Amino acid sequence: MPEGKAKKTLGVLAIAGLEPYKEKAGEEFMNDAQLDHFKVILDAWRNQLREEVDRTVGHMKDEAANFPDPVDRAAQEEEFSLELRARDRERKLIKKIEKTLQKIEDGDFGYCDSCGIEIGIRRLEARPTADLCIDCKTLAEIKEKQLAG
Repeated sequence: MPEGKAKKTLGVLAIAGLEPYKEKAGEEFMNDAQLDHFKVILDAWRNQLREEVDRTVGHMKDEAANFPDPVDRAAQEEEFSLELRARDRERKLIKKIEKTLQKIEDGDFGYCDSCGIEIGIRRLEARPTADLCIDCKTLAEIKEKQLAG
């Protein structure tokens, strides 16, 4: 498996080089230690995504060629198009990560935007940008399916 592919399969904890957070008995939810844990995760994830963007720009500059054969030119354009689409998704994710880091600064991180309950450490470790608890997210997905369908 190429090195670039292996990196994409890593979870956010592995990207940050962290172990799952171990809660202590009676520990307050979203205390300083927990917030620091998530800041490290989000910063590492954002940095990894930025490196991917830089790598793509470098790759496109290095590989850009004016092929005389239309089939070769079309293949290269399709490859670049796929890469740019992936980078666009990553750019949007970077914005979401930055929004989440701002929520940490504002003291709003870790609580459901819809009902206000704690989202939970494990859910946040799996998806640090989660802004809904599992119940509200499930309801939102059901509503989305009904509207779409």
